[in-house]
Formats: sequence, structure tokens, C-alpha cells
Amino acid sequence: MLRLQLGPADLCRVRLADRLHPVGTALLAGQWLRDPTVAVMAPSLAEQAGVVEAAGVAQAATAILRHLLPGRGSLPDFVTPLDGLESVTAGLEAIRATPARRVRAEVTAAYADVAASPLRRRFATADPETLDLFGGAVRTWFEAVLAPHWPDLVAAHRQQVICASQRLARHGLASLFDGLHPAIRWREPVLEVRTWWHGELTGTGHGLILLPSPLAGPRPRVLVEPGRPILLVYPVPMPRRAASAGVDSLGRLLGTTRALVLRRLADDGGLTTTVLARAVGISLSSTSEHASALRSAGLIASERDGGAVRHHLTPLGAHLLVAGSESSVSDLSAVWPSAGQPAGRPPGLP
Repeated sequence: MLRLQLGPADLCRVRLADRLHPVGTALLAGQWLRDPTVAVMAPSLAEQAGVVEAAGVAQAATAILRHLLPGRGSLPDFVTPLDGLESVTAGLEAIRATPARRVRAEVTAAYADVAASPLRRRFATADPETLDLFGGAVRTWFEAVLAPHWPDLVAAHRQQVICASQRLARHGLASLFDGLHPAIRWREPVLEVRTWWHGELTGTGHGLILLPSPLAGPRPRVLVEPGRPILLVYPVPMPRRAASAGVDSLGRLLGTTRALVLRRLADDGGLTTTVLARAVGISLSSTSEHASALRSAGLIASERDGGAVRHHLTPLGAHLLVAGSESSVSDLSAVWPSAGQPAGRPPGLP
């Protein structure tokens, strides 16, 4: 049991995270789905993870992550940073910015019960090439496993934030804490959390961030850093589609990343290439290439907006998304335009 004694400065700064952390969620999910007793809660995700992990580059990425990170319990705190919420790229940059001394301390603690290996030794010394290898594995795993389900996971998180906010507004802070998860109890002024480690801590004075996540794992997670808000990640139900849906038909038709680009434009609309790249977690050049392909197929439209290019979903793109939630790949092919019917690319667009 972890006991957090929260003072007035922490309690007046309790807030809910406005979005899921792509990298943090990926690493927690990668660990969570390795346990067959909890993976049954998300059979579609577990099945997809098994399929992509058995093939090509994704197989190598999975092997790297499983070798470098413990299969159960606490992860090194620096791999689930507070910063880098915007995208996979931003999260990986936050990890790379971790001081080497902290990396050594946290990885050494995580390796207390595992055998040493050359790769683990290099990871523990914050070797730049090994950190690059780790980052590439995280990105590959996210795009192959989580990206097709990301809109559903984001929607589930938003719904939980709305419900928690309403409970806070109607019944106060004590009711909010007691309604988060059975493993979390409020015993004023102490928040008791049954997590992966034990101890008694005093709040940092910078508040408490509550992050509901469908992929937190079987227990809440707590991140405490001096001078920063305490982060409490707690499990919430898996969204119905991610928990039980079959193969992602739209991802099979378009490719995982292009399907995610299309879904992000449906959720937010009118995104510039730069903002879209951050939202999806890919490079600017890759975003431009995917946007060009989708535009040529008539699924998105792009227009100049000052020095930027702004992308919008077309009616055909919206129709394809609706069909993708209900149809098989063969059904979707009927609404996909042929390559010989470009949608009119404005001159000069990337």
C-alpha cells in the first residue's frame, strides 16, 4: 500500500489529465498485454498484438521492449514521463532528455531480479544508440498495435474525465477520490493506493494529476517527482470496440498510419500538416506523404492557410470511416476510388 499525505497546496491543484500519453500508454499496454490473465479483458488488442509481434519489424520491436523492460510491476519512471503528451515523437524526446544519472538509478532498480545482458547494460548506462533503439521499438509497437484503436481509447478517456468532473462538481473531492477505483481510498488527509510499490510519501505541493486509462493494467500507477505534480494513472473499463472488435478493416485497407490520419481529421478537423504530424506521432515528411495519398484518393482535401497547409475530411472520407466501423475489407473496397481518379491536388501542396 502506498500512502500519500496530501496537503492544502496539493488538494487545491487536483486536476484530470486532458489526454492520454501515447508513449506512456504504449509501454503500460505492452507490459499489460503480456499477462494472459489480464489480456483477456481486451481480446482484440491482445490478438492484434500477437499477430503483429509475430511478423517482421514488429517482432523485433517486441523482442527489444520485452528484453529491456520488466514484464510485471513497476516500470522505470523515466519511460512514462509527464512531458510529451502531444505525440509519440514528443514522448520519446522527453525520455531522451532524462539525465543519465536518473536512467542508471531507475533501470538498475528495475533489473534487480533479472539477468544482466550486454543490451541491458548499455540501456542502464543511457547509451545514446540503445536509447534510439528503444525509441524506435516503442514507435513501431505503437503504430502496429495501438494506433488502430487509439481513437476508441481516447474517447474512453474523455468519457471518464467527463464523469469524474461531474462527480467532483456535484459531490466534492472526497467523492471523486473514492469513485476512481477500488484500489484507491481517501482517508483524509491520506490517499491510499494499492499499487506496485509501498511506502509513505508527502505531497510535492504541486498538486495531483488524475489520468484514467483503459491500459493502465490491473493496478493503479503512481509517478512522484520532486517539484512536479504527482501523477496517478488508474484503470478504467476498456472501450467496447477495442475490447471486442475484430480486425481493423480500415487499417487493413489503407494501412495503419493512414487510417489513423483519417480518424484524427475526423475527430479534430482542419489540422495543419505540423499539428497532424504531432497528433499522429509521425514525422512531417511522412505526414505529407500520407496526406498526399489520401488526397489523391479523394478522402481528404487540403488548402493553403498562410504559410501552412490545412487538411479536411471529404464526404467520401467520412463515408469510408463510417463503413470502416461496420464493414469488412471487401465492403470497404467498394467505396475506395481507383488510382486513376485523383481528387484534384491543389498546386504546390506537399
